[in-house]
Amino acid sequence: MSLDATFTREIPLLEGKSSFKEIDDVIAKPVESKPTIKWWIAIGISSTALLIGAVCLGLTFWYGIGLWGNNQPVGWAFDIINFVFWIGIGHAGTLISAILFLFRQKWRTGIARFAEAMTIFAVMTAGLFPAIHTGRPWLDGYLLPYPNQHNLWVNFTSPLLWDVFAVSTYFTVSFVFWYVGLIPDLATLRDRTTSGIKKFVYTIFSLGWRGSNRHWQHYERVYLILAGLSTPLVLSVHTIVSFDFAVSVIPGWHTTIFPPYFVAGAIFSGFGMVSTVLIIVRKVFDMEHIITVNTLEKMNKILLATGTMVGYAYGMEFFIAWYSGNPVEQFAFINRAFGPYAWAYWIMISCNVLFPQLFWFKKIRRNIPITFVIVILVNVGMWFERFVIIVTSLHRDYLPTSWAMYYPTMYDIGILLGSFGLFFTLIILFARTLPVVSMAELKAVTENAQPKIHHNGSE
Repeated sequence: MSLDATFTREIPLLEGKSSFKEIDDVIAKPVESKPTIKWWIAIGISSTALLIGAVCLGLTFWYGIGLWGNNQPVGWAFDIINFVFWIGIGHAGTLISAILFLFRQKWRTGIARFAEAMTIFAVMTAGLFPAIHTGRPWLDGYLLPYPNQHNLWVNFTSPLLWDVFAVSTYFTVSFVFWYVGLIPDLATLRDRTTSGIKKFVYTIFSLGWRGSNRHWQHYERVYLILAGLSTPLVLSVHTIVSFDFAVSVIPGWHTTIFPPYFVAGAIFSGFGMVSTVLIIVRKVFDMEHIITVNTLEKMNKILLATGTMVGYAYGMEFFIAWYSGNPVEQFAFINRAFGPYAWAYWIMISCNVLFPQLFWFKKIRRNIPITFVIVILVNVGMWFERFVIIVTSLHRDYLPTSWAMYYPTMYDIGILLGSFGLFFTLIILFARTLPVVSMAELKAVTENAQPKIHHNGSE
């Protein structure tokens, strides 16, 4: 095989030959052209879901959280389930952009920008639930550690406060990382647009970018530093979230496996959501040659690996409960698998462990319709994982006299639907206003950007 063929085969991203102008045209098309009927249908569906959630949330503010299904002993229900779920969704963005960037994985280029934006929107959605969970969201300012007129400080030994620090830090660094990556593309849009208003806005947010050698040096240095800062956050944020459970004494929660188990699950669910939305975006905006089947196949391999890790964690939970010899701990896990919420447990096992095993087969990994179904099931399974962890551990605790069943109300379901509406509305608006794929990074891995290597090794 010639060196030319080998070199071409290693190009991981684009299918076919694309000039720099063609790349700019395809990526900028959703931003520069009028919205299509597909876009209006999508924004209509997502905004309707958002409106339903807003109505349910407004009624909650008016009447109180007694409208929800929360009870004793299940004080944490849909609100904390949704919080942990959306924080997990936000993990894939930083993983794809930061860690894969540090490991020089070029296949991340077609999906990194979108994943970064998804991180921002998922964390914004997740942040709503602890705020409304308190029942008095107008007092949530007291969660922040600042001196006040009452000389009161927050409880620094509480894992709920650790969440405030971890999530806010993660959001800030992820937002700056996302924005820095946008700067070269904003300058490209600035130079392409003929609208005076758009040119003014792009000029401000592109920060005077001219694409000079000095600008690129500074950009790459800052991007590398932010990637280095973001990488430990992938591990720290969901580890801190897992401490909400692990530092308690509730059977089924008080275990050291929770931090790595939660991190693997977060990456698993995050990649599932990235794949779900990207499959739609590549079809709606005709980006099949940019967001390629090869890229989706690599993401499926990561889903297979993290899904297997999650399955291992499920098994180890039962082993640790058995090995501990603690009858209360043993009962908690038997109750999960065979108690009144067994249906939720086996949905979790099926969606998170069994269905992803289909990705061992290359034909399924490269089949877009089957992949789409599996990644949707992954997100369903990961939501039920949080449901199982929270509800089954709380509804039957140490005292049988305090046992009770939890049943969500239509307001719980409406707010859950509204969270998906908020997330997808932000995603759809992002796809309409900013490039969903990095033009600058994509050009760097095209065939036109690579040196032409001849058989004698000369360029």
